[in-house]
Amino acid sequence: MANWSDPRPGAAPFGADSAARAGAFDAGLRRYMLSVYNYMLSGVLLSGIVALGFVASGMAAQVFGGPGLLKWVISFAPLGFVFGMSFGGSRMSSGALQAMFWGFAVAMGLSLSTIFLVYSPIAIAQAFFAASAAFGGLSLYGYTTNRNLSAMGTFLMMGLVGLIVASLLNLFFHSGPLDLVISFVGVLIFAGLTAYDTQRTKSLYAQVAGTGAEQHTIIMSALSLYLDFINMFLFILRLFGSRN
Repeated sequence: MANWSDPRPGAAPFGADSAARAGAFDAGLRRYMLSVYNYMLSGVLLSGIVALGFVASGMAAQVFGGPGLLKWVISFAPLGFVFGMSFGGSRMSSGALQAMFWGFAVAMGLSLSTIFLVYSPIAIAQAFFAASAAFGGLSLYGYTTNRNLSAMGTFLMMGLVGLIVASLLNLFFHSGPLDLVISFVGVLIFAGLTAYDTQRTKSLYAQVAGTGAEQHTIIMSALSLYLDFINMFLFILRLFGSRN
């Protein structure tokens, strides 16, 4: 309907250009976020397939059940990919960064195969569905909330450092009660990081939309959300999962 205050016959309504730009921005944001989630979910799926295949072949039991350097290489390979992407991603092409992401997902799948040697399939399935439900709800909150989660993100990153230190110390002390505390705190930290990283991913779109950095941001954001989900899943499994 024509704007009653515009004297030009048939003129566009007041603010139509702004509305069109806002509509285009929202459509671009939805496409951008969908790409992030597609990468993240595809990475989780690939890791799951690799983990199941590695266990079904019997190679996981051979590698992790005996001595040798290979099990340590597999265990720490995902960390190498994360560091490589975090510190070198800006210098990589989009294709190279994408290849690194899929390589990380494969390496993570090989490393995650150990959970099938320790926990029952039912416990793994229950932890996975619990983590999926929590991730979905928390990510939706991070996307829709008007509250700025930056301060919470800083606090959570500090908590994550403490969690890593406590986990390393418990490798030597083997304390059952401390392990329960670490697992509980780990669930809380990565639950909070899920909401924070979702909001941060959303806010980055305004800076990278239509630029060469957009694809890089999509992949790195997918990596962050992947790590949030997987770590939340693993801590839930440690907290509630029944061992074989």
